[in-house]
Amino acid sequence: MPKKKAPETGARKVNNPNVMGLRPEVLEQPITETLEVNYMPYAMSVIVSRAIPEIDGFKPSHRKLLYTMYQMHLLGGSRTKSANVVGQTMKLNPHGDAAIYDTMVRLSRGYGALLHPLVDSKGNFGKVYSRDMAWAASRYTEVRLDPICAELFRDIDQDTVDFADNYDGSMQEPTLLPTTFPNVLVSANQGIAVGMASNLCGFNLGEVCDAAAAYLKNPQVNLMEYLKAPDFPTGGELLYDEAALRQIYDTGRGSFQVRARWRYLKSENLIEVYEIPYTTTVEAIMDKVAELIKAGKIKEIADMRDETDLNGLKITIDLKRGADPEKLMAKLFKSTTLQDACSCNFNILIAGMPRVMGVGEILEEWTAWRMDGVRRRTYHVMKKKQEKLHLLKGLKKILLDIDRAIQIIRETEEDAEVVPNLMIGFGIDSVQAEYVADIKLRNINKEYILKRIEEVAGLEEEIADLQDIVNNPARIKKLIAGELAAVKKKYAVPRRTELVYDYQAAAAEEGEDDTPDYPVHVFCSREGYFKKITPQSLRMSDQQKYKEGDGPFLQWEGSNRDELLVFTDRQQCYKARLSDFDDAKASVLGDFLATKLGMDAGESFVWACLTRDYSGSLLFFFENGKAARVELSAYQTQTRRKKLTGAYSDKSPLVAALHLTEDRELAVISTEGRCLIFHTAALNPKATRSTQGVNVMTLKPKWRLEKALPLEETSIVNAARYRARSLPVAGMLLKEEDRGEQQLTLLE
Repeated sequence: MPKKKAPETGARKVNNPNVMGLRPEVLEQPITETLEVNYMPYAMSVIVSRAIPEIDGFKPSHRKLLYTMYQMHLLGGSRTKSANVVGQTMKLNPHGDAAIYDTMVRLSRGYGALLHPLVDSKGNFGKVYSRDMAWAASRYTEVRLDPICAELFRDIDQDTVDFADNYDGSMQEPTLLPTTFPNVLVSANQGIAVGMASNLCGFNLGEVCDAAAAYLKNPQVNLMEYLKAPDFPTGGELLYDEAALRQIYDTGRGSFQVRARWRYLKSENLIEVYEIPYTTTVEAIMDKVAELIKAGKIKEIADMRDETDLNGLKITIDLKRGADPEKLMAKLFKSTTLQDACSCNFNILIAGMPRVMGVGEILEEWTAWRMDGVRRRTYHVMKKKQEKLHLLKGLKKILLDIDRAIQIIRETEEDAEVVPNLMIGFGIDSVQAEYVADIKLRNINKEYILKRIEEVAGLEEEIADLQDIVNNPARIKKLIAGELAAVKKKYAVPRRTELVYDYQAAAAEEGEDDTPDYPVHVFCSREGYFKKITPQSLRMSDQQKYKEGDGPFLQWEGSNRDELLVFTDRQQCYKARLSDFDDAKASVLGDFLATKLGMDAGESFVWACLTRDYSGSLLFFFENGKAARVELSAYQTQTRRKKLTGAYSDKSPLVAALHLTEDRELAVISTEGRCLIFHTAALNPKATRSTQGVNVMTLKPKWRLEKALPLEETSIVNAARYRARSLPVAGMLLKEEDRGEQQLTLLE
């Protein structure tokens, strides 16, 4: 009997209780179907419903929490226990009380993660600048909405935003909050979704309002005139780099540097750090400084402690006698997160689709969304006034003969016939007749009715004005600009993060390298044993010691401040300074580079070079006859990175490498015994490290390129015979007198 095919509904075990003794059957599902049916809906749910903020500046978890607090009348009211809010929020957000309380903590004034906190808190909510300071449980803390939340919920009951059912359909919640200012640029926000992330830094509220108002007048305005730079609740100093900030403003991606603020107390010989970058914590800084002290790289510090209290953050550093505080802080800025990079990724959901946008694009989207909200609000108010005007017009007809209206009502036998009879008697519709029928007996006097009718002219003017606003985008923009000015006047505060413009000159002056500078001789063996020897030590003994089977490979004369670039067989480049290696003697084996540099398991040393200023270029020769010339500056990094991947092409095995400081003639030899001499000026330098290069020597299938080295280091006598007029060429067979006896390998 053929086996029944299982439905492809996912890999799972199926137990049939009616069949005894059978093993559970595993049903298979193609991986493509798993991704499409199971993974993609999950990924989209995380992107759209959890991790990425929308144009109002909120993720769904933030919006649900704030709206619940608004419904609990916590805007302007007294505080309530956080646990109460958490419980109520679960009607909208069923992800558990811990997740909801964590969201509340981040929005709170006590935690200090936002420039303008949205939750006015009481109790211990921890601190954004502390990794280990835990916040109290929700049963101990109290919260209410901060006054600025009035701008988040203004006119929410006037059809400014759409509402949707909650997860079980028992109540409705707003899809967005009708913020009267671009909160998306004011409130910092981070989120990691599936395959994408968002990282929005905060800007000063006053600057954002000015920039938005200027954009409303002229979309081509230079936003950097109004929006100077990001601002952070933890303060610090932002190193102003106009090019980097302009890139962020234009593209929504980039980074900038923020460093701590400190003061030196000469009387006590100590440094107090009182503001740190938003991206780090006190504990991370202290751990890194302790690591530097243990490694012997920082010797000026006697003691360091965290003295943070109710007055705010404070890290105290006791200095040793004679220590220079300026030079010490320059070292710490360079080696710790006291100076840190803040990365930006302005990824925002627009109409349910994630988009990375610059500040101008964000303001464009926010303006369009806000204009629609104001238009909807105005239309809602206009409709209410039109309904009232319609009722008053019916009342005006009744004024012509009140006695007749009373007579109609009195002579009507059934209650259900009152409204139809009034409609027939005065030529009014059912809504007007219902309004007239519901007027109290005391209000049928002429004075009351005349006062109501006097409102008709005013209502008609108001409705005409509102209709003009609905149809006139310029007037809507003017209303938004007025609201922005009011928000700025009421809630704006001075910048907390100071802008530093002349930091480059100061850094060059303060951050001078105090690494000892003295001449050294450097030796590297074929197996990767490395020695740095001073000239004095080398004069005493120049007989180098090598491991059995090993031997000399590379050697240089350089300085203790030079940088060493080590290339491996996995196309990786490890970077180190010669000062990182201890001075050695000729009689020792030296440091094994694979261990010293922390290479990956099974990774082997191939070649190395020295540089100080990253001038010149590197020349790589491959077995397939290609050569790649790469600018050495391509290996230079702003940060002290220790490892670079993709250091050279992996398309063919590396045969030889050369550090060029000036162009020269090179000899290339194949396994067939052919030789080619060419000038390196014929090779154009590339900026990409992993470039495959260009063909230099054409090879038959069974032959490969074997050797490459400077012409002056060869035994070639008849150089003219092998010189190439153009590349690539096959080369000429070597004559006996040009062969020589030396073994040619990877040379510098």
